[in-house]
Amino acid sequence: MAFTSINPATGEALENIPGWGSDELQRALAQVAAATPGWASSPLQQRCTLMRRAASVLRDRRDELARIITTEMGKLFREACAEVDKCALVCDHYADNGPRYLADELINSDAGKSCVTHQPLGTVLAVMPWNFPFWQVFRFAAPTLTAGNTGVLKHASNVPRCALAIESVFREAGFPDGVFRTLLIEAAQVEEVIKDPRIHAVTLTGSEPAGRRVAAVAGAALKKTVLELGGSDPFIVLEDCELESTVREAVASRFLNAGQSCIAAKRFILVESVAASFLEKFRSAVESLQPGDPMLSSTTLAPMARCDLRDELHRQVIDSIEQGAIPLTGCAPVEGSGAFYQASILDRVEPGMRAYEEELFGPVATVIRARDENEAMEIANSSRFGLGGSIWTADSSRGERLARELQAGCCFVNGMVKSDPRLPFGGIKASGYGRELSWQGMLEFVNTKTIWIK
Repeated sequence: MAFTSINPATGEALENIPGWGSDELQRALAQVAAATPGWASSPLQQRCTLMRRAASVLRDRRDELARIITTEMGKLFREACAEVDKCALVCDHYADNGPRYLADELINSDAGKSCVTHQPLGTVLAVMPWNFPFWQVFRFAAPTLTAGNTGVLKHASNVPRCALAIESVFREAGFPDGVFRTLLIEAAQVEEVIKDPRIHAVTLTGSEPAGRRVAAVAGAALKKTVLELGGSDPFIVLEDCELESTVREAVASRFLNAGQSCIAAKRFILVESVAASFLEKFRSAVESLQPGDPMLSSTTLAPMARCDLRDELHRQVIDSIEQGAIPLTGCAPVEGSGAFYQASILDRVEPGMRAYEEELFGPVATVIRARDENEAMEIANSSRFGLGGSIWTADSSRGERLARELQAGCCFVNGMVKSDPRLPFGGIKASGYGRELSWQGMLEFVNTKTIWIK
């Protein structure tokens, strides 16, 4: 068994990395288990100091790490640089705020003293995807390790170089051996790891089917899980929006990372009175996107991460067209080498079509027409997903009112949906449960313990 790193822009095989059998896996889990008690009992300020060092390592190695991201999963180099910077930011955030988030809370009760304290659970297994190969890991690792847990990573099989590079960041920052390990294992071995008594909790970012499988195994073992799954985020355009800025943000929100983001705008729900003017400008902007070498600053559309993912996206698009959707632009793979897909728009998408019912994980914008605000909200909330969404209107109080009605873990008014270390992040419905980031994310993997003293 080996993990092959392939450049999605060229199809070139970069490296074959040997995978682990049972013996290597057991040695790694034993090392982490041995490190866990000492890390949990280490002073919080020491853990914060090491997390700040991890931020420094990330910044010092930014271009090197960003190049690994770009060549292994295809992200535009400038976007990869921004991803590494954001990882440094989340490390600094928990180094600065961890002591406040984890502080004991004194409670008035019938005791002489009673308080709530937050103690680490043990070792957390992270099953992570390829689309933000550093950020997804660090937004779990920074709060989890700062809280005194150890962590093991099962990364996506197409980003093994990223997985090993992340482990090297913690090692270079001075974290003790075994506090964070990358497991070079296949998906079939994950169940064994979840069941292992040395694993105390699981976090997964990935597909809805993967989340259901992990939740079932972890639930049977009575282990805490946090799941961030798929999304079909609505981008709701109302008749009073500021058109130029809305279109600009629409392009960024859909086509960043070649559309391969759980919180990318997936469903453009347009109130009919603004649909024609929005689509005219949106189509022009989408058609100006240029596929090419993701290392070049002139490239504005990255390849998809793998050819099989591109082919599946194309099947969804073709099926939707056959079901009645109208292709406004694109809707085909880019000819030549690499996993490129044209920046695309599907208009007049309706219930029953694949583009309406499923998540399109790539550079395809789905357009749904609505009569008015009320129907737009009904359409937005009809999805089985509930990760994020955005509302575009010149009336901020109107936007806030509708944001409170949207069934999602977050809603942005006149802004692109994004994750921020200061704000909790996660979904509802088929988009998962639990929260990452902010103090809520840090407290997901601690024992919130009551202490009562007479």
